[in-house]
Amino acid sequence: MRIVWTDQAKDGKNWVANYIRSRFGYRYKKQFMQEVEKIVEMVKQHPNIGSFEPLLADLPRAYRSIVVNHLSKIVYYINGDIIYIADFWDVRREPNALASQVK
Repeated sequence: MRIVWTDQAKDGKNWVANYIRSRFGYRYKKQFMQEVEKIVEMVKQHPNIGSFEPLLADLPRAYRSIVVNHLSKIVYYINGDIIYIADFWDVRREPNALASQVK
């Protein structure tokens, strides 16, 4: 399996990482990024590990999500042998607003 990050997912990940850096320092940002890499590798090895995302159930694709930490989660879907990281959610935001930004 191969992982492809959408621009939207990259932007979301970078926003959360920069927020963590500004609030808690570089060390915590580095730990966060390592945790993201670990989770993405788990998804790559076991694509169905994530739960179906109920906020996106009405969309034609079967979106899954997996929690990274108490601040964020990764939203992805599988198409053939490619896993697309569709979005990276800051879970403190309003859930319907997050769901509406998935394309």
